[in-house]
Amino acid sequence: MELPTVPLAERVRPKFIEDFFGQKHLLGEGKPLLLMLQKDLLSSFILWGPPGTGKTTIAFLIAQKTNSDFYRINAISSGVKDIREVINKAEENLKNSIRTILFIDEIHRFNKSQQDALLHAVETGKIILIGATTENPSFEVIPALRSRMRIYTLTNLSNDELIHILHSAIRKDEFLSKLNISFVDENYLVFISGGDARTMLNVFENSILNTINDDLINITQAVIENVIQSKNIFYDKEEEHYNIISAYIKSIRGSDPDAALYWMVRMLEGGEDPLFIARRLIILASEDIGNASPNGLVLAEACFSAIEKIGMPEARIVLAQCVTYLAASPKSNSSYMALEKAYEVVRNKPLYNVPLHLRNAPTALMKNLNYGKNYKYPHDFTNNFIEEKYLPDELVGEQFYFPNENGQEKTLKERLKFLWKKYKKYN
Repeated sequence: MELPTVPLAERVRPKFIEDFFGQKHLLGEGKPLLLMLQKDLLSSFILWGPPGTGKTTIAFLIAQKTNSDFYRINAISSGVKDIREVINKAEENLKNSIRTILFIDEIHRFNKSQQDALLHAVETGKIILIGATTENPSFEVIPALRSRMRIYTLTNLSNDELIHILHSAIRKDEFLSKLNISFVDENYLVFISGGDARTMLNVFENSILNTINDDLINITQAVIENVIQSKNIFYDKEEEHYNIISAYIKSIRGSDPDAALYWMVRMLEGGEDPLFIARRLIILASEDIGNASPNGLVLAEACFSAIEKIGMPEARIVLAQCVTYLAASPKSNSSYMALEKAYEVVRNKPLYNVPLHLRNAPTALMKNLNYGKNYKYPHDFTNNFIEEKYLPDELVGEQFYFPNENGQEKTLKERLKFLWKKYKKYN
């Protein structure tokens, strides 16, 4: 039997919009992309979503449905010269009332000047631009281009959608339809695909090719694992990067060590730099734990230093210790909130003079101007404290820091309450 030379995912790519399965929120009845086609009102847009969810297929189908002159370029291997060539062809097409679609795969890889080269042609309608990206357009597509395009978000395909696509491929593909396929572990195949139809189909085909000499083809979990060696973990450097680190930080802030460990492992398995993870722990230790457990900052700093020294895979053990400690620690953002309040005053009020008694007086002239005069040295008084005015006269009574009752911060609160009982309120 002659083996196919074109990958299965490409062989079974839908040729008509009616055959596309998934993304019902865009292509279902009454949904934006289908309406755009039905009313023949094409405009430029970006398809943003994970790999294998149909971005390229949708672009091809739209071009086919609208009988447009279709050009596809990849941002990795193309530049301004390629863009201009398509625009020149589009200008010729306009003379003959032919619409031109330019599909740019991985548009996020275009730099600013390359994206700038598209602006006029998109704005004037010389081309209908369709961009595909796995990364958040908010970060990677310049605002001027984004404002001229709609953004449609694609989602990972559901298990049912993936199984439907698999069954359709087995039934319709010329090569697969001739085989005696007895069993397929569909649940495991779908699981390892991570919602990516292309991955699922290509893993399935490779599994088929590994067992093609058997009388009955059984695609078991063992066969699939032999092909893939590891699960397909989707973790792009933009969207999922920000989503997962957000879930990770919020889990620690919410005192859930189990969730924090889960998101941490997702990042590590996806190839995230462990130093990035540790760096965020240092920030969190001050912002969310603060004086409720000052040791959190010490441990976070030690964690970062240890990871620099030992690297992966052992660094994951250090991270796990630090993450579970910080998640289980009492929480306080009082010092962070105090910082924000101080910033607000500095930015929104005049910059008042430093009181004379707080000024340094290294010269005789400064002493003659009363710099440092009547300053009270706290260590000369009981409890190493004396009631003194440390803010400008205009800000007397202003208070930024309000310790809470958690962990060690409760002790700090009680001390400040005792020392400043006449002048500050710590309820």
